[in-house]
Formats: sequence, C-alpha cells, structure tokens
Amino acid sequence: MKKTFSDEDLVKNMSLYHLNRHLKKKPIEKYHRSIDASALHDREKYKKKAEILLLNSFMHHFPDVKFENFTCESPDFIAKLNGKKIGIELTEVINHLEMKKVESCLNKIFRQAEILLEQEDTTKYRGVYFLEFNTHFKLDNPQFQQEIILDIYKSIRKKKPVGCVKKIRKSSHRRNVFITHEYTLNLFDELCSEKILELIEKKNEKFPYYDNSVDECWLVIVSDMNSLASRYTFIQNREHLDEVKSPFHKIFHLENLCGNITSIKS
Repeated sequence: MKKTFSDEDLVKNMSLYHLNRHLKKKPIEKYHRSIDASALHDREKYKKKAEILLLNSFMHHFPDVKFENFTCESPDFIAKLNGKKIGIELTEVINHLEMKKVESCLNKIFRQAEILLEQEDTTKYRGVYFLEFNTHFKLDNPQFQQEIILDIYKSIRKKKPVGCVKKIRKSSHRRNVFITHEYTLNLFDELCSEKILELIEKKNEKFPYYDNSVDECWLVIVSDMNSLASRYTFIQNREHLDEVKSPFHKIFHLENLCGNITSIKS
C-alpha cells in the first residue's frame, strides 16, 4: 500500500515546530514514537502527530498532564491529570474558509518545489524558507501552478524574490528543505466568537457518544497560527463566549504561536 505521507514529510512537519521556542521537545518526541508504534494507518498517524503538535501550547498551561491513549477517536486523547482520567477532544476553528482551499493548493506547490531543490542538492539548499507572495498570482490553473513552483525554485536558488514571490526569508535547518508561508500579523484580523460557539454546538451533539469511562471530558479549540486559514489577531465579541452551555467539563481556546489560552468554561 502506498503511503499517503512519507516519513520524510513527518520529519519536516516536526522540524518546523522545532523552530518554535515554545516547543516541549522531549514529551512531543515520546508521544510521536508512541503513535508510530500503534496500529494506526499512516494517514491517521500523521493526523495524530499534527494534533499533538497543536496541543503543545496546551501542555505549557498544564505541565502535569500525561497522555495515555493516542489512538482513541472519541475523544481524541486520554490523559491523566491530578489523579483524574481526562478525555481531550481537539478541534481546529477555521477563521478564513475561503483560504482553506488556497492553502491546501499552496502546500502541494511547496512540496513540488522542495522536491526539485532536494533532487538538485539537499545539502546546498536545506533550510526553512518563509515566503510571501504578490496578491495577483492565480492558483486555479495547472499551468500557473507550474509557474509558481518555478518561481519558488528560482527564488531559493538565487536567494532573492523572483516572479510571484514577494519576499523570502530563510531559517537554518540541519537536514531538509522546508517551504512555508511567512506569518504576517494583521491587527484587524478578527475571529468571530459566533464561529467558536457554532463549533461548540456541533461538538455538544457528539458528546453522548464519547468514552464515558473518563472522569472529565475537555474540549480544546485551537487556532493554528501557522495556517493562513486558521490564524487571527483578536476574538470579536469575546463576551459572548461567557454564555456558552455545554456538557463538556472544561472548554478552552488556544493559539499555538504565542500559547495564549482563553478559558471558555471552567
């Protein structure tokens, strides 16, 4: 069976987060090894590893939490905290739905550019490249996609922006080539509180089907700040979150860049 994600892709995913100074590397690596040893399909292993990375900020706020089961589905993880068995359901809130498709397409383009550079000389080009693009480029045509791949390839080779690439910044990496988006902070990039409340309502409907052997079940809503589709600057009408009603014992919203966490229900 052909692997959906290669081991190399997983290494790159992990390595990008190693650049984040907030990362608790030792427990993350241990948890990833545990997932690797499971009977999950490669696609599910990748999903679980990515979820654990998103939970890194959560582990800084709850340093005593110990994850015990990574292969369960409802909830996503089982952990121990203060003598209690805690079920943790993790879900990402998408702030920019229109960017989700664009980001998915860009990630495929990044991978093709990485392959070109690695085939030429991995040692010469290895590093993490943060790219910012001009706003006029198109993604809906395979021909344009090939042009973008070549522009990225040429920009990295020449160490300066080419074509649709507006800015390029490099960070060191000891093994591979990794291309990602440049994070730009928009002071007016709001996350509507109604999106969070809608997400909680959807999870409330599934609550009766979760593992009832746990002492408590927590809902952790994540804004993945490394994602164009998920990032935000502030929560609009944050006071509306005080009105939430849910069978979950605790509900948190956190972002994984600076580790800010909001307690919605405690």
